[in-house]
Amino acid sequence: MRHFLLAVIGASLLAVPSWPAPAKVEGFTFRIPPQRTSLNIEDQPVTVTVSGVISVAPQGHDEYVLKVELEADLSDLQRNMTALLSRQLDRDDRCGDQIAIQNATLAPVDPSGRAVVHLHYERFVCVKAFGKKTPHRLVGGDGVVQIKLTPAIEDKKAVGLVPAVESIQADGSLGELLRSGPLGAMVREKVTKALLSALQKGTDRSLTLPPAVQGIATLDKAGFRDEGAGRLGLVLGGAVVIAPSQIQLIKSQLKDALSNR
Repeated sequence: MRHFLLAVIGASLLAVPSWPAPAKVEGFTFRIPPQRTSLNIEDQPVTVTVSGVISVAPQGHDEYVLKVELEADLSDLQRNMTALLSRQLDRDDRCGDQIAIQNATLAPVDPSGRAVVHLHYERFVCVKAFGKKTPHRLVGGDGVVQIKLTPAIEDKKAVGLVPAVESIQADGSLGELLRSGPLGAMVREKVTKALLSALQKGTDRSLTLPPAVQGIATLDKAGFRDEGAGRLGLVLGGAVVIAPSQIQLIKSQLKDALSNR
């Protein structure tokens, strides 16, 4: 009887259907072709070209890592730095400040960038005599301001900038105005604002990433680098863990994006 029961149990186990294990989702890599974006920064046209890579790779059980890497070519911004800052800073007040940006450069100093601004500055005050205002110069001269700009990630979503004045070359009273007065602070603010505007608009995820990636992709690294011959480039990257259910939607949207080009 015992042998009979064992035989019946063995036959029953053999009869139980074996369900196939769920198919493992394959990882993939998608290259974002160069995308040129025309920007208008303080009425100065600038073009930023962005390319990159989106990849998905398995990590452990039912987990996948989505990686996004973006590269932005900022060489057109470099070429237009003098004109861009001139539009923001040049002044010609007969009875006040007169500012003229003579030259402005932007260069990579991995992982930061360096802006060097050459300017001429004069301050006048008008004295009224016999019903007529006559300007008298109080201070004037040429100055050079060198600013280090380091990219930083804000809230894992956007790129920011940390500015630091490295050196100021100017004589006498002009040197003091640039070091501790509003003039130096204004130059630093305008340089930072111009560069940051180009970075944020040029790498806007709504322009560079498909919808399924926009909401979940995160950034954890940012830096400037030399793309060759002194051309300034920005590199952004980040990784986040995603579920298998998200992968097919991402692949579908990437395929659509590629077919529409």
